[in-house]
Amino acid sequence: MSVLLRATELEGRPVVTFAGESPAEVKDIIFDSSTGTLLGLTLRGHGLFSRARKDILPWLMIHSIGRDAVMIRDEGAFQGVDALPAEGVPENRNVIGNQVLTDAGTDVGRVVDVIIEAGAEAEIVGYEVKASEALATRGEHVLIPLPAAIAVSGEHLIVPAGALEFVGNDLSGFGAAVKAFREKLREGEG
Repeated sequence: MSVLLRATELEGRPVVTFAGESPAEVKDIIFDSSTGTLLGLTLRGHGLFSRARKDILPWLMIHSIGRDAVMIRDEGAFQGVDALPAEGVPENRNVIGNQVLTDAGTDVGRVVDVIIEAGAEAEIVGYEVKASEALATRGEHVLIPLPAAIAVSGEHLIVPAGALEFVGNDLSGFGAAVKAFREKLREGEG
């Protein structure tokens, strides 16, 4: 079973072992913005004045993500940054604030969050965007589905113009919009 969540919802969530210990909290999400692949989580200790930890939690070592915690088998899940795939951590992995454009050049707005589908695997399936004038919801936050492959160039994120047909503002129904959008893209290829 998979669940949709905003990347920011994971920040501060405790990491808990099967033994019930909570050795860390999620600091940030590590992802490759060019492929939409989630690589892992950076960590910090508990508490307001806690420091960032030097180890990370690779995505493949996460047992599950629940409403209240990230579950791991044991502290052996924490690894060095070198445990990430060969490409490592992308230098510019933060897309918050980046401008979203359609492939036809329409300014859709600016990214305020990343929508993740988390299950056995995890992928970025959309962006939460503060809408521009091009959308009827200017200034509001809307959800824009992404194709399976993401185009990123510096400070701009490119989405197919057809994605605008599937824009919504309800996370609970967003999974269906992503599925319908990707199906439409596949039909267009065939």
